[in-house]
Amino acid sequence: MTTSRFGFSRPCACCPPPAPAGEISRRRLLAGGIAACGLAAGPAFAQGVAQPMPPRVVIDVHHHIAPPAYVEELIARGIHEPPLVRWSAQKSLDDMDRAGVATAITSITTPGVWFGDDGAARRLARKCNDFAAALVRDHPGRFGVFASLPLPDVDGSLKEIEYAFDTLHADGIGLMTSFGSKWLGDPEFEPVMAELDRRKAVVYTHPTVADCCRGILPVVHRATVEFQTDTSRAIGSVIFTGTAARYPNIKFIWSHGGGTMPFLYERYLRMPNLDPDLKVNIPHGVDYELKKFYYDVAQVAHPAALASLVRVAQPTHILFGTDFPYRTSLDHVKGVTAFFTDEAERRGVLRDNTVSLMPRLKSA
Repeated sequence: MTTSRFGFSRPCACCPPPAPAGEISRRRLLAGGIAACGLAAGPAFAQGVAQPMPPRVVIDVHHHIAPPAYVEELIARGIHEPPLVRWSAQKSLDDMDRAGVATAITSITTPGVWFGDDGAARRLARKCNDFAAALVRDHPGRFGVFASLPLPDVDGSLKEIEYAFDTLHADGIGLMTSFGSKWLGDPEFEPVMAELDRRKAVVYTHPTVADCCRGILPVVHRATVEFQTDTSRAIGSVIFTGTAARYPNIKFIWSHGGGTMPFLYERYLRMPNLDPDLKVNIPHGVDYELKKFYYDVAQVAHPAALASLVRVAQPTHILFGTDFPYRTSLDHVKGVTAFFTDEAERRGVLRDNTVSLMPRLKSA
């Protein structure tokens, strides 16, 4: 029986009142009102007095939803995820409003939609994607869509890519880091990568547990070690198989700050020295590919992780994420604003970098 991925975090203090409308620019909102969010609990908060909501300016690229069909599938398989069972669109909106999040790009979390049956995976992916698109229609400006694919079913995934972009107008595609015993750079997925490259797609990735490592260390929860490790494996797979170089138009977003990759950065750089035959797959070098990628700050909005990430990623390629409903928007805004003391960098992480990646969000 599978248990919940994460524990729960306690929300930080509410934000101070925003300045009157029309008297402050969006830049000042990010530097001031949002920057102060949650950094200290003032007397009013301590006394339980409600605080005005902060202005909506932040964009979240790592925000999970729980379509009814998905929850039903998890329950039927004995996968117990209380945060997903209790999820609702209103809970998402309430959490976003408390932290000043204007728009959340939604996705399905691990284990994804494929459980061994291609037909069932196709149907579940379609239901999840239609549900996400309905959220966009029902709440204008508040949500976006990273559409799920029924990988490792390649043919079904190609059809769902077409539907996601041409019918639903999705913001991008959401993929797990691995499927069974294959990571994203596996040759089996080549047709999918070629189509995503042709469409210049944004591809958000979320870790899962590969077949190799299920129950490998029962005393340590899979979210503690294995998720971050699987992200690192997927990054290595995409780079060292040449997938990143062959399909340069795919804009990969790696969850949780790239997993353990920033700490292993030098080892990734030295990999071609260990196996010179790989150099043909990396014509521009490892560092070039790593710096092309995007990384979100979900679950790593703290100094220990961010200090490493900023040494690897381009400043303009770090994006805001929360991992809601497993964590809150407010504690991530607090972490980002405490770490990024430079106004432009802070503004970039909270909003501008995502707008550059997905320009349609400029009006959010």
